[in-house]
Amino acid sequence: MHLSWLGNTAIKIQAKPFEKDVVLVIDPYRPALGSFPRNLTAEIALYTRGEDGSITISGNPFTLSIPGECENKGVLITSAQGEKPDEAMFRIDAEDISVGHLGLANKQLTDAQLSVLSGVDVLFVPVGGKECYDAESAIKAINSIEPRIIIPMAFKSDNDPKYDPVENFLKEMGSGPIKPEKKVIIKQKDLPEEETQIIVLEKE
Repeated sequence: MHLSWLGNTAIKIQAKPFEKDVVLVIDPYRPALGSFPRNLTAEIALYTRGEDGSITISGNPFTLSIPGECENKGVLITSAQGEKPDEAMFRIDAEDISVGHLGLANKQLTDAQLSVLSGVDVLFVPVGGKECYDAESAIKAINSIEPRIIIPMAFKSDNDPKYDPVENFLKEMGSGPIKPEKKVIIKQKDLPEEETQIIVLEKE
């Protein structure tokens, strides 16, 4: 499974549940500032804050922005009600790996949300403060979910210069500096067994 960060809460996932690659994008919203891919092609598009403000996705993707569960092209998608009626949080299962995405969460998770997200292998968590979790709140959410890999998102970038830098979160986690990676490949057999791993992605 290939994971990359496009800025704010936008994530691109490339999975291969069967013989063919499936590209899934989450939150491909057009930012007011900074750079963002002009063209994205995907089979699946997920939205944590509704579809308004999205860039146009090529490929006629299957879209989901409400709570529910479905399978599309071998990818199991489960979404929980977000903090507002038009918001959602997602769990994606493919290649025997589960990925959670909290959108721009800024409140601690409910039992219903945890029933979907608890124990995911990989968790995308917003850490930049302002309209979402700051470092301390993000860690509380992480502790309630207990993922094996944590990937921070929605931190300071050219899209969001007022957000807190990712270093604030790393310091709060007790981690030293982590060199950002352009893209990360995660395989089920390589998931950490004991220590929780933090991966920082460089904005693509």
